[in-house]
Amino acid sequence: MLESAVYAIDIKGLVKRYKGRVNPTLNSLSLRVERGSLFGLVAPNGAGKTTTIEIMCGLKGFDSGDVKISGLSVKDSLSAIKNIIGFVPQDIALFPSLTGRENLRVIGGIYGIRGVELKLRIDELLAQFGLTNSADKLISEYSGGMKRRINIIAGLIHRPQIIILDEPTVGVDAQSRNLILEELVKINRGGTTVMFISHYLEEAESICDRVALMDGGRVVLEGNPRELAEQHRDCKNLEALYFKLTGKQMRDTYE
Repeated sequence: MLESAVYAIDIKGLVKRYKGRVNPTLNSLSLRVERGSLFGLVAPNGAGKTTTIEIMCGLKGFDSGDVKISGLSVKDSLSAIKNIIGFVPQDIALFPSLTGRENLRVIGGIYGIRGVELKLRIDELLAQFGLTNSADKLISEYSGGMKRRINIIAGLIHRPQIIILDEPTVGVDAQSRNLILEELVKINRGGTTVMFISHYLEEAESICDRVALMDGGRVVLEGNPRELAEQHRDCKNLEALYFKLTGKQMRDTYE
């Protein structure tokens, strides 16, 4: 087996420059996510997190480096990669004029899921995320937290091996936030690799078995949150540790 196939995500020396910017958005970023892990990629807004995952999902090109998903090159095997990953964008990617259930039928159909199989999968995920009673309401009538949960279900509907979530708790109430975090842990324990991208360090600290802290388009520290806390006892939490390393603060309030 190729070494890179051991990893769900294997990024080496990734560089991405945008026209008109002096510094690269991604500056030789290297990152490995082991299969079956719940991995947190954490940095303030504007640090390159979203660019990184858009590249992983084939939504954006890059200047140099290498990106492999389950041993498959993003450059050469994108169609195969799309079948094994689920991507939950920060923006709500739903049709507001359709109901929650109708949205999921459309998205399931895009993945080639049909009939009874699709119905059962939709019912299973709606129950899992506490949306069974709201399934036939228009998305335009959903609260922010409900939209976030349907957005996540859309990324899970085809049973991906890897789920990548960009800021999945932004703009939600405390109840929805807690439910989302709890379900991500359960999904991971069921065997799915979860990559959790956020600027909320306390969330990553609470659910992830490994975190990578980004600054200036590269990883500045990586490890198990509890082990990092043991190694840096002068810092009361990862927030303080990040400030010690970079001189920058994460946003510590929910939108």
